[in-house]
Amino acid sequence: MMTPPVKSGPRFNNMIQSDKVRVIDQDGENLGVMYTRQAIEQAAEVGLDLVEVSPNADPPVCKFLDVGKYRYEAQKKANAARKTQKTQEIKEIKMRPNIDDHDYDVKMRNVQRFIADGDKVKVTLRFRGRELSHQQLGMDLLRRVQTDVEDVAKIEAYPRMEGRQMLMVLAPK
Repeated sequence: MMTPPVKSGPRFNNMIQSDKVRVIDQDGENLGVMYTRQAIEQAAEVGLDLVEVSPNADPPVCKFLDVGKYRYEAQKKANAARKTQKTQEIKEIKMRPNIDDHDYDVKMRNVQRFIADGDKVKVTLRFRGRELSHQQLGMDLLRRVQTDVEDVAKIEAYPRMEGRQMLMVLAPK
């Protein structure tokens, strides 16, 4: 039962380079050192493949495995890992330099919620018209944001100007 070679992972029957190998059967018991050809024949008698699990050992260690089942379980394990991982998103909060207190509180509640969910928050302060000549107001507002969230978030990108906008990025602690 010969299977096509796999680009990554363990080496299968037709890829084993060594003349002699240490063999472990399907139950995990050590069968000892034997010639590769003999080990492949024994694996075929049981209906399994000979798989090289430790190629750097002397002699290399091979195991009797069902390759299809091995690949299926590896794929299931990878899918389960992918399902449980959390991707971090960047949420954006837009403000103006002359924002009212109540509006500021609403925006800060959203910032707190986003950070509690594990997402990064990009605070964007947009200047229009003559507001651009009062950039210190924007910097004061971003410092206020920074002090309000310093217990739950750290600053990943400090405030900077980009055209008519001032940006700051917050990340969960």
